[in-house]
Amino acid sequence: MTEELIIAGFGGQGVLSMGKILAYSGIMQDQEVSWMPSYGPEMRGGTANVTVIVSDERISSPILTVFDTAIILNQQSLDKFEKSVKPGGVLIYDPNGITKHPTRTDIKIYQVEGARLALEMGNAKIFNMIILGAYLQVKPVVKIENVIKGLKESLPERYHHLIPMNEEALNLGMKNVVMLS
Repeated sequence: MTEELIIAGFGGQGVLSMGKILAYSGIMQDQEVSWMPSYGPEMRGGTANVTVIVSDERISSPILTVFDTAIILNQQSLDKFEKSVKPGGVLIYDPNGITKHPTRTDIKIYQVEGARLALEMGNAKIFNMIILGAYLQVKPVVKIENVIKGLKESLPERYHHLIPMNEEALNLGMKNVVMLS
């Protein structure tokens, strides 16, 4: 099994963190992983994306131009990466701020209202964990218990008290992802 994924959105949405947690989770499962971030100089508010590869086999190159899955969190990223999903692949997006929705018919398209759900939970910072939960519902490439271990590895210890809330957000995302096509 090899999963080649891009996560793209604005800086500050937890794009890079989501990719890092997914990569750590793969390591916890003894898988080969690659994590390659890309972001503009403006950071928060600018565009950011990360490619993650999780595989049972050695990864020959972290550089990708097409993806099995794209997780899209803003219109700019949708415009740029929708066409980069392999036919038969998956696109997951949050509709908040999206004015031109995905139109491809040769991929599976899922939607999760992560921004709305995070606000309902009272913490906008768990947005990325809701989105990650939705992804893992659609493509369970890593186990949730390994995501929790990945959170412990990637979060500074002073934030470990937030792990139960992050786990709740993962489960919320898993329950609220909707297949559109």
